[in-house]
Amino acid sequence: MPKLKSHSGAKKRFKLTKNGKVKRGHAFRSHILTKKTTKLTRGYRMPSYADKTNEAAVKTMLPYA
Repeated sequence: MPKLKSHSGAKKRFKLTKNGKVKRGHAFRSHILTKKTTKLTRGYRMPSYADKTNEAAVKTMLPYA
């Protein structure tokens, strides 16, 4: 059986935690930050996790994570 390829877009965006959750980054934090409040941009720094409904899809894209 050949090795499976990881999805190159997914490996840049997601990390798997020790407990099996999928850690992800926030959207809307790269540019046009002047109109966004400080409280909002600070919130984007907090870690967030992928929804349970999407976890299985992400895990299939990252077979060796």
